[in-house]
Amino acid sequence: MSTLHVYNTLTGNKEAFTPINPERVTMYVCGPTVYNYVHIGNARPVVAFDVLYRLLKTLYPNVIYARNITDIDDKIMAAAQEQNKSIDAITTYFSAAFAEDMAALHALEPTVTPHATEHVADMIEIISTLIEKGHAYEAEGHVLFAVESMKDYGQLSKRSLEDMLAGARVDVAPYKKYAGDFVLWKPSTEEQPGWDSPWGFGRPGWHIECTAMIAHHLGPEIDIHGGGQDLIFPHHENEIAQGSCAHGTGYVRYWMHNGYINIDGEKMSKSLGNFRLVRELLKHYRGEVLRFALLSAHYRSQLNFSEELLEQAEASLNGLYHALQGRDGHVEPTANYTLPENHPIIDALCDDVNTPVAIRVLHELAGQLNRADKADKAAIKAELLAAASLLGLLQQDPNEWFQGGNEENGLTAEAIEALIEERNAAKQNKDFARADTIRDELEAQGIVLEDTREGTRWSRA
Repeated sequence: MSTLHVYNTLTGNKEAFTPINPERVTMYVCGPTVYNYVHIGNARPVVAFDVLYRLLKTLYPNVIYARNITDIDDKIMAAAQEQNKSIDAITTYFSAAFAEDMAALHALEPTVTPHATEHVADMIEIISTLIEKGHAYEAEGHVLFAVESMKDYGQLSKRSLEDMLAGARVDVAPYKKYAGDFVLWKPSTEEQPGWDSPWGFGRPGWHIECTAMIAHHLGPEIDIHGGGQDLIFPHHENEIAQGSCAHGTGYVRYWMHNGYINIDGEKMSKSLGNFRLVRELLKHYRGEVLRFALLSAHYRSQLNFSEELLEQAEASLNGLYHALQGRDGHVEPTANYTLPENHPIIDALCDDVNTPVAIRVLHELAGQLNRADKADKAAIKAELLAAASLLGLLQQDPNEWFQGGNEENGLTAEAIEALIEERNAAKQNKDFARADTIRDELEAQGIVLEDTREGTRWSRA
């Protein structure tokens, strides 16, 4: 059986994965703050850790995967005020939009999707524990974590307190005992959302929410915590401080972080105005194309997201779906096919979720399928489909894939089928000039015809 190895940001090494409890593997990934549509950078951890989730489910009998929704945040408050809408209206709408966009990328739903506002009581409990243990203090309606109370604070980002202060934007408020102390609880005005607490009416800081939701749904110590590289400091560093000091555990065994996305060679940033919203991209590219593009590079490496990358992704998917479609008639895959434990795609993914190598395995299987005798095609097709399912790819009917491109400003499927029927009738009546004219008309609309023994197939170019 393949042994899963993952790169642990905490140790800086690739390590064999040993779960706390093999009968209940736990994974948590930071989700979105729901005040706007998500961009392609937000989608990368969703897709990368979705593949890890699929892999873990093949290796272990029970996997609990949590991905949160941050539905209380100053950015949400600002968006609500700007749009003259309630906070609940903003968070409800954009939570649903996020779910729709990620479903379009073929991401499985997590086992649980906790919302921050549903766990304020859990946050208050952890904050109280931290105060009791001397790791937090109250000051002017705020509660702050005392970073100097934790001897190994900075272990994840590998930086000293001095380095972190120099490289971070910290609010040097007069009520802080140390400039690097971070907020666990802050006061709210009557106009702002808030909850009653031992420290007055207020709301939680950002970092405490994940610690509370992890403890509530997964336990005081979990196997894997994932997220973007940008979250290492301060968010995940502060999570470790809160969780380990409150519960007296290691908090997380394996920290995994995906790399940044560049847009046409430049780092994606608001200042450059080069954000690419998933919702906008889906108007021009199918979700599976976006997913393939995100998986084309190893999750820890930087990914240059460009129109060229998307075109390459679509071309690769076309080749794989052509293999499934076949040239000599439809072949049903072997039923109930299960990948062996030492299958090359499982080996690839067990090597720190190496999706580029896994994609190469799909192409090799597609090549075998193209070359195979008809008697062997059913088994190879089943193997290809099972392997691709670990990546969340090739789950559509091939004909639907080729016919399901963007219909905007183009012919509908019904119109195309009607023209094909007219062409077939013209050929039967030996009116080959009309048949050729119809083919030319369709080609001008980007519709490619292929005459086979099973009839005429069509696809969008």
